[in-house]
Amino acid sequence: MKVRRTRTAALLGASLVCASALTACGQAASANTINLYSAPEENLQHNVDRCNAKAAGKYNIVYHKLPRDADGQREQMVRRLAAGDPGMDLLYLDVTWTGEFAEAKWVREWTGADEAEVEQDTLPGPLETATWQGKLYAAPKNTNVQLLWYRKDLVPEPPETWHEMISTAQRLEQEGKPHWITLTGAQFEGLYVHYNTLLESAGGHVLGEDGKTAVVDQGAVRGLEALRDLGNAGVTSPGMNNAEEDDARQEFETGQSAFELNWPFVYASMQEEKPELAKKVGWARVPGLDAGVPSKSTIGGANYAVSSYSTKPELSFEAAKCLRDKESQEFSAINDGVPPTIESLYGDPELQAEYPMHETILQALKDPGMRPVTPAAQNVSTVLSNMLSPIAEIDPQATAERMRREVQNALESKGVMP
Repeated sequence: MKVRRTRTAALLGASLVCASALTACGQAASANTINLYSAPEENLQHNVDRCNAKAAGKYNIVYHKLPRDADGQREQMVRRLAAGDPGMDLLYLDVTWTGEFAEAKWVREWTGADEAEVEQDTLPGPLETATWQGKLYAAPKNTNVQLLWYRKDLVPEPPETWHEMISTAQRLEQEGKPHWITLTGAQFEGLYVHYNTLLESAGGHVLGEDGKTAVVDQGAVRGLEALRDLGNAGVTSPGMNNAEEDDARQEFETGQSAFELNWPFVYASMQEEKPELAKKVGWARVPGLDAGVPSKSTIGGANYAVSSYSTKPELSFEAAKCLRDKESQEFSAINDGVPPTIESLYGDPELQAEYPMHETILQALKDPGMRPVTPAAQNVSTVLSNMLSPIAEIDPQATAERMRREVQNALESKGVMP
């Protein structure tokens, strides 16, 4: 079986294209050049080449790689867009950036036939990440959702609830068996993702529906309690508080863990790096908080948006539609390990062969957890990640009260971000 590239490999080789973040890289390009600014993806150039061939000279997409890390990607684009740079046409947006870029009027709305084409057969969750105040501002390129990866030789059936997962790990520890629960506990977006999954699973909210008011309700408090319980259960590794996605992947591959909460990219890595371990690993939806109530795992992914300052918007919309069509998404799913946003692709035999967990991914995507869409998403994420780390020190009620204050300040851009 062909093994998909890991997320880590897909991100290697990132480089800045411009000598200055404010340089209009496309100024001297021909009239039909579409400058695509995207996160590094090892095989994205294949889709670029296919779309250029299909366009037959109508447009020519030039792929410019943004920095490897999400903060660096956003910073470079924000600086150039704030300067009204016409050298950017097509933008790769993390799913959390839609509200910010739309509210700032940096990206164009998708309307008419373009909007209809994007909405056709696209899963509702990914489509929601591309929407702000009822309008579509981006085209979902790929999605993502975390799963529970578990050792079938240690746990015949996956735990249904968070509490069951913790108690099972404690039992395994008492038996002298691998027992760690591996997750991304570092102070960054990945920790916020775990928390958002828990509060969404509890029916909670941190923000109001308008995206401009902090609420932090009882469901949000339950999410804090669940994280605290894990932090104090004695079943995480010594390095958990510093672990990001690839750190968690490597930790699970040591064989000391019974459970891992992570994205599907870990499957390809296990097949390639630890094939014997991979034979012992199963997958399931992330545990929920209540028996009989499925969790709502927070979705990730990326969308394509057209810059408001592009001098070739019509061609940019056309290029974006090609880069996220069924053929492009299937290729990226198989070769770069990023699940598609187009629902019918999950019935494709070739994709199913590469994603044996495709049914579990689709189930989670049809009932997802959503991070709040707000123009202040970056501020909110930074504040929450700071307050959640380390998880063992969470005081649910006191932390919730602090959240209400500091998240409201973040929404209003007050104070100093941690």
